[in-house]
Amino acid sequence: MAATGAALAVGYTVLASGADAITKVIAGAYAAPQLYAMSGLLVAMMSLAADRHPAQRRGFRTTCPRAMAMRSAATVIAAIAFFQAFRLLSFAEVFPFVALIPIIAALMSGPVLGEPVRPVAWAALGVGVLGVFCLFPAGLGSIGAGHLWALLASVTGTFSIVLARYIGRRESNGLALVLYPNLALCVAMGLVLPFVWRPMPLADLGWVVGYAVLLFSARWVLVLSLRRLPAYAVTPLLNLQFVWMVALGALAFGEAPEMRVMLGATAVIVSGVALVLGEAFGTGTLRENPARA
Repeated sequence: MAATGAALAVGYTVLASGADAITKVIAGAYAAPQLYAMSGLLVAMMSLAADRHPAQRRGFRTTCPRAMAMRSAATVIAAIAFFQAFRLLSFAEVFPFVALIPIIAALMSGPVLGEPVRPVAWAALGVGVLGVFCLFPAGLGSIGAGHLWALLASVTGTFSIVLARYIGRRESNGLALVLYPNLALCVAMGLVLPFVWRPMPLADLGWVVGYAVLLFSARWVLVLSLRRLPAYAVTPLLNLQFVWMVALGALAFGEAPEMRVMLGATAVIVSGVALVLGEAFGTGTLRENPARA
């Protein structure tokens, strides 16, 4: 069970990094509502189509409507924030904020999931914050809008992940967890779409379809992973995205991360790994929670 959850989490990092790369390609030419209204609709349609499969057919009723609504709202905010962050920062500069997600998840897991937060989580948060500060050698005055967008994306994205764990422990319909956030994204962005729409050539439409396919696959895989492992155990595995993001940044966008970015990312990754080891060996939660999922 745990090994399967870990493998699914690693698969998510590959799919999510591909979707992030497409976001960076599209971000320079189109406004966020155009990408997310179209991709949200496509992912919702894929969810409806997947539900028609005999092995999956369960419908989309949820036993946690309030939590699903909060997850959908958090997903919308996180999507917009990540779009803006990727538009303003390099792949590697966004990553330390992504790497904070395991630590934020550990802190959120207490009030949201009832999973105890040990002192090691606060220690890891301190190290992680120091790692993020490596991005700003000139001090807090060098913080820009892109960094604030990245921080907002990490917090709201983490909240969405933790709520997926909360809902997944109470119902088994993973497609509902994919459908509703993307339907909310489509509706919310669709309201703004008429004001920002730009005609898209066929090649760019292909990018949007590719993004939707990767996003649908990534979110479904993540939901399946969160059923098998607690949120704080899954999210550190997502740090593998740094490898893919640096590689994609170099190959596709000619971005070479500076040493301060590498140092900051390393500090945040180490803090996340320390968090998982401390929680696993200190409380046994890593072994107990999957059985409750």
